[in-house]
Amino acid sequence: MVRRSQRQKLKKLTGLCGREEGLRVKRNCPSCGPEYESDEKGRENSISVQLFPPELVEHIASFLPVRDAVALGQTCHYFREVCDTEGVWRRICHRLSPHLREQGSGVRPWKRAAVLNYTKGLYFQAFGGRRKCLSKSVAPLLAHGYRRFLPTKDHIFILDYLGTLFFLKNALVSTLGQIQWKRACRYIVLCRGAKDFASDPRCDTVYRKYLYVLVTGKQSGVAGTTSSRACDCVEVYLQSSGQRVFKMTFHYSMSFKQISLLGQETQRALLLLTEEGKIYSLVVNETQLDQPRSYTVQLALRKLSCCLPHLRVSCMTSNQSSVLYMTDQGGVYFEVHSPGVYRDFFGTLQAFDPLDQQMPLAVSLPAKVLFCALGYNHFGLVDEFGRIFMQGNNRYGQLGTGDKMDRGEPTLVTFFPEPSSQPSPLGPQPPAVPLSRTLALCPQVPYLQRPIALWCGLNHSLVLSQDSDFSKELLGCGCGAGGRLPGWPKGSASFVKLHVKVPLCACSLCSTRECLYMLSSHDIEHCLSYRDLPAPWAVDSLEPSLGARAPQDTGVAAWAFEEYLSQIHSCSTLQDRMEKMKEIVGWMPLMAAQKDFFWEALNILQKTPGGAAPGPSTPES
Repeated sequence: MVRRSQRQKLKKLTGLCGREEGLRVKRNCPSCGPEYESDEKGRENSISVQLFPPELVEHIASFLPVRDAVALGQTCHYFREVCDTEGVWRRICHRLSPHLREQGSGVRPWKRAAVLNYTKGLYFQAFGGRRKCLSKSVAPLLAHGYRRFLPTKDHIFILDYLGTLFFLKNALVSTLGQIQWKRACRYIVLCRGAKDFASDPRCDTVYRKYLYVLVTGKQSGVAGTTSSRACDCVEVYLQSSGQRVFKMTFHYSMSFKQISLLGQETQRALLLLTEEGKIYSLVVNETQLDQPRSYTVQLALRKLSCCLPHLRVSCMTSNQSSVLYMTDQGGVYFEVHSPGVYRDFFGTLQAFDPLDQQMPLAVSLPAKVLFCALGYNHFGLVDEFGRIFMQGNNRYGQLGTGDKMDRGEPTLVTFFPEPSSQPSPLGPQPPAVPLSRTLALCPQVPYLQRPIALWCGLNHSLVLSQDSDFSKELLGCGCGAGGRLPGWPKGSASFVKLHVKVPLCACSLCSTRECLYMLSSHDIEHCLSYRDLPAPWAVDSLEPSLGARAPQDTGVAAWAFEEYLSQIHSCSTLQDRMEKMKEIVGWMPLMAAQKDFFWEALNILQKTPGGAAPGPSTPES
């Protein structure tokens, strides 16, 4: 009865009463034009959707699921404007997450919040047992999307986009040797205001006893006053019970955005990245954290920030004996604290100094690095063109180069389709150099999938890639023992497609001894956008140790230099020429330190009097 009365009121408001027979409603789009019925009677009585009040159309669209609202917005310009309003997404977001009341971050806060909560999910696939399918975990309803996750020995920790850290207790159980989710698992809010968290950097979750959480808290002001200031602190929790056992509070002037761990338990080094891109560190003895006592620890500036103060570190990743720093300009620097790991990374101990282990080592790469992954004795880099470079130990084929030869320099990885359904022990074997150089000169050849995520384990590597139809697939290489490469039990020396059904919005992954995890959460404001590969610069980036190039490669490079000189000459002002030169330096196959030098030199020249003078430049200038 209520719906019938509402329908009658709607008919009265729109003037449709008494004209039900022969009525036709048309869609009138400004770009597509009106769509009329074929018969004359329908053409006379047709009514445009645009005649309805915009508030009514938006209210109807707000009842659609997120997938249908996005699909309707792609039909025409009118429905795109209707389905893209913040009012529609605010009502959709309130229906998905009633607890979320205010959203003030981002360009499209309500649409971003609705998509985050619609696509959030944590999936896993157990390596052991007979069940070989992907399962979804029990999701915390209060979580505002999923930003990061970390599995430990018994539990899982999830950080959302509002800074709330969730503790999934007893999430995994073992039944007859098969790992599965416990349906009645409980989750609690471990802390709020969290920025980042970290645990033991080793791949084995057995070693992850403590959880270090970087939190924004309150610090008391001057004595005798009730005022407080926001400050950062590091809280240490036991992963087994979620109990806080230690807390470190920093001065309110220090603002951090990332935390990472390095070293052994007795000499655990906490690396803290500030908002300004500086690295600080302090040493903690984990074996004494459970003893109630209070002491003061001195923060020390890392040698990377001391020796290269002009560098601005954007992110860092670490394992037990090495740290990888990535700058905002796409440069990569290393700290290696173990001679064995140094030999695996670079193939020699010539430059290793055991007395100065914090000395940063620059990694030469021909383009800007977007993200990276660090394993125990190998690592991978993804540049701005979507190419994957691997370096380090290759005993099990974990570099994906098609062989088992170690690489002391970044090596470009190519992907090839499987020749048959029967996997071979070494996987498909690509030619070593000639085909790689041919592919570099022909960027239109689909020799790589532009990756979304990269993960390096103990002796295998995983890549999450996306096809042109936005479907995702999981590629892997290296050791396949224990089922860590589903579908390839004998492993593969090249990247091969794994038998895993990847969720549509998967964005990150992690692999342990028992399970493969994939995190699903789509953020509309942080999407990877790769550039088109300029062919001439890829020639030098493949095998820099080969020596002299072929004559045809030299001719192509010379043609590229002439082309870029003509582009610089076509710029009308000196400032435009400087910007074009900076862009060309970013494309050239130079070391990270060399690129930083050229960019800084160009900035100095541009800031000199008359260096950025507007107006057309003369031939003499």
